[in-house]
Formats: sequence, C-alpha cells, structure tokens
Amino acid sequence: MIIGIDLGTTNSAAAVWRDGEAVLIPNALGDLLTPSAVGLSDDDTLLVGLAARERHATHPHRTATAFKRYMGTRSEVTLGTRRFAAEDLSALVLSSLKADAEAFLGQAVTGAVITVPAYFNDRQRKATRRAGELAGLTVERLLNEPTAAALSYGLADRGEKEPFLVFDLGGGTFDVSVVEMFSGIVEVRSSAGDNRLGGEDFNGAIVEAAMPGLPADALAGADPEQRRALLREAAERCRRALTDADEAVFAVTWNDQRHETTVTTAAFEAAAKPLLDRLRDPVLRSLRDSDIRVEELSEVVLVGGATRMPLVRRTATRMFGRFPGTAVHPDHAVALGAAIQAGLKGRDVALEEIRLTDVCPFTLGVDQSVPDGRGGWRGGIFSPIIERNTPIPASRVATYVTLQDNQKAIEFNIYQGEARDVSGNVRLGSLTVPVPRGPAGQAVECRFSYDTSGLLEVDVHVPATGLSRNLVIVDDVDAPDPRTLARQREALAKLKRHPREDAANAALLARATRCFEAFTGDRREAVGHWIGQYEAVLDSQDPKTIAAASTNLTEALDQLEGERYL
Repeated sequence: MIIGIDLGTTNSAAAVWRDGEAVLIPNALGDLLTPSAVGLSDDDTLLVGLAARERHATHPHRTATAFKRYMGTRSEVTLGTRRFAAEDLSALVLSSLKADAEAFLGQAVTGAVITVPAYFNDRQRKATRRAGELAGLTVERLLNEPTAAALSYGLADRGEKEPFLVFDLGGGTFDVSVVEMFSGIVEVRSSAGDNRLGGEDFNGAIVEAAMPGLPADALAGADPEQRRALLREAAERCRRALTDADEAVFAVTWNDQRHETTVTTAAFEAAAKPLLDRLRDPVLRSLRDSDIRVEELSEVVLVGGATRMPLVRRTATRMFGRFPGTAVHPDHAVALGAAIQAGLKGRDVALEEIRLTDVCPFTLGVDQSVPDGRGGWRGGIFSPIIERNTPIPASRVATYVTLQDNQKAIEFNIYQGEARDVSGNVRLGSLTVPVPRGPAGQAVECRFSYDTSGLLEVDVHVPATGLSRNLVIVDDVDAPDPRTLARQREALAKLKRHPREDAANAALLARATRCFEAFTGDRREAVGHWIGQYEAVLDSQDPKTIAAASTNLTEALDQLEGERYL
C-alpha cells in the first residue's frame, strides 16, 4: 500500500487514494493533523505529535519543533542527553503517520509519496528521502507541495483550467507555482519559493509587536530556550485569535505569574511588513519564468495554514488585484494531492487519464572561467545547463573549451542553484575527462539529463577523441536499487539527442535549405533569415519553443512554395 504524506514544518498529515477519491487518514487521537513535534518524557520515552507539542513550553530542552527547516544541514537538536539530526526527527513523525495509516487501513503501508517545498535543494530532498527510509517506507516520489495542492485543486472537478497560481504559505516555507490543466494533464509551468518564510516567522512578528507591552522582567530567570518556547506558544495563540478578531491577548506565565498585553491587527501588520514584502519576489519570479501575466491567471489558490491570516489574504488580494480562491482546504490540500500521486503510482484505474508534468525547481550547471578584463581568467562562475522551471524529464547539452595550450584534462564541478558565483550554490559532484594535447580551444560537450525522481546523469564527450565519461548523481545512502536505476537511465537515454538530430526537425531544415537554393533575391534572403532563427531556436533545446518555431517555419515555407508562377 502506498500513501501520500504532507511532511510539514508545523503539522503533518497522511492520506490515501481509494475507491476513486483521496481520503485523509486520522491519527490515533482522531485528528487529521499531527503536530510535527518530537520530545522525550521525564523517563526518556519518545513522544511524537500532540503529546510532544503540549510539553514544548514547559520542557523546551526535551522537545523539538520546526526541525524541517534544518533538513539537509549538519545541525543537530539535543533532547535531554540525546542528539538528533533533522532527518531523524522527521523519520519519527513519518513512523507515527505510517502506524496511524496501518491502523486505519488494516494493512501494511510499504511506500509513500512525500511532499517537499518546491524550493528544497538537492541536499534537503535527499535528507527527506532518507527520513522516509528510516521510517521503514519506500519513498516512491518526492512531490513538490504546490504541485500536490494543484493536483488536489485540479481534480476537484477534472475540468479544463486556464493557468492558475498556487500560493502556498505553510509553517516554515513559502512556495508559488503556476499550473495549467488540460485534457487530463496537470502541467506545472513554474515554481519559486522562500525556504525561510512561514507561520513561524509571523509568530516572531507577533512577539515583536507584543514585547513593548510586557514588563521588562516578565521572563526574568528564564534561559534562552525557555524564553523562546514560552514566547512562541503565546504568539501562536495570539496569531490564531487575530484570525477572527481585530485584537487579541498575548499572555505568558512564568514563575506562577501571568503577564499579558493586547496586540492589535494594525500592530501585527506593521511588525510583519518585512515578511509580507518577501511574499512578492517568489510570485514575480514564478510569473516571469512561466511567461504569464497576472491578469492571465484564472484563479489564485491559497494553501497552507498561514494563509488563514487575514493580513496574508489582504496582501494576496492587493498583489493579484482579486480575491483569492478558497476551493481547497488550506491544511489538507497537500496531503490529498500526495494521495492522488500515490494513486497514480499505483496505476489506479480512476486516474488512468490523469498525467502530471513538473519542472526542475533549481538551475543545474557547472563552474566555468570567464575573462577577468585584465587578460586573465576568473574561475568559479556558474554556467547553467538545465535552467530552473524546465519541464522534466529533460536533457540539455552545452559546449566548453580548454583554456590553456597542451591542457591535459577538464574538470566539471556540478552545481545546483541560481547564484552567479558557484560558492553560493550547492555542489553535487564532479567529473574529470582527459583531452588531447593541443592549442587552447579544444571543445568538450557536457550533457545534463534530469528526471522527476531527482536523478541527474552527466555525460561528457570529447569530439576530437570520441572519449566519453558518465556520472550518475544519486545519494549513496538512498540510491535506488540497480534495476530501478537502470530503468531510470534507460528512460533518460531516449532524451539524449540534440533537437537538430530529430528527424522532423532535420527534415524541416532540409526543406528550408532547398527553398533557399530554389529562390533568389528577397525571397532567398527571407529564407536565410528564417533558417538562422530556426537554428537558434533548436540550440535553445526548449521543446515548446521548438514546436512553435517548427509550426511557424512550416507555414512560412508553405506560403512561399504555394505562390503560383505559371
């Protein structure tokens, strides 16, 4: 049995696809949401979920929350005398969800589709996959959270949907995706996000707004960990109360003394303004990358518990010039979408007409050297090969040259990110290939092939010698079994052709070349211009652009050759 899991910063949820619909799975307490909290009781018994979260304010040194923010890092959390990595804590939450699902379904759960923020990088995704494996789950797929929400929204009525935007603000992360649905295909056009923006940060804004109203010695004697836990709990209560009121009480109790103040909506909004301003950039980037203007969006769908805040809804309304849609449950949409993807994985008959296409969330490329303006070279500059928001699976090739005479080899360091200096990106690996001795300028081709599972295959080819080198980038800890890896590589191999080698594209170029030879004067000049434009589009290696350019060139040649001369 495969289930869908929304592994959230604040709360997590599980769902299953059965009897033609996605169904949320209640936990042992009957709740649909399980707090993403882990703690140790006084006798060192592990506590997960609500039992752990309820002790956070009183036992902060023995309770961990918001650890999703540390996925993929070396940070560790100390609970009592024990140390845990973020993926270990996430594995405990996943184990709890797995046990709840097995109790609800009455059968063993072996696999899961686990959601991750769209802007999680390679390290964070691998850490999430490891957490799933530690919980005894085969991670069938890591699914971007806004993509999961789009699946849930898109399948609500299975109708055609013009481009819509998923605005996903959760407890710890913010994601935006532009999505389109047509003929049963859910197509993600672009994704962007901020991994350090969520409800936890708005809790901080509440604290900032409340502190001037509390006595300076309100928490005297509390250590930093206790202070943070008490203020966070008070802020969470206050923030939720402000959802339905113009003011709310912010109260903390320490040493049997209760201290309280009132926080107004206006004060909260003023303190949160820097956070609200940060919502804008990911939205602009997603629209820019999808080449869709805000007025072309059919709807804006709010997802994530933090979108319940009126100030976030007001900000979204101002940003998009319309009221956002509320067609999906903000807390449940991601888990339900993960269950739909689990159903797709299980080849459920009810979903056989549904197809999901996703995009590469980060740019993938290599380091290169560029002229420094003083006759030398500056290294460590990022050279993109697969741009962010390229539909996947995808394969792209770029050509590089040697910089020195008699250079023996070229080393390709592989990175993921958007920064110009590779030091600001995530290094994924490296590959070195020998080159023939000779003058500088020896060409080497580097091809990247990337699929929906996160498998990156790098092929380096030296045309002068025919030598090739190959590197498959997977994590040693969670590498797929050899048979699965072979299947994934076989699927990618079908993409490893330059568009110039495609039979249809080659035939169209040949036809255009024949027309160039057949005509003279202005017509010949026009055909030559068309050929140059078409070759440039082929070099972009973008399937959508190439398809449109092929149609345009065919129509132009049809019109030209259709002129009557007799």
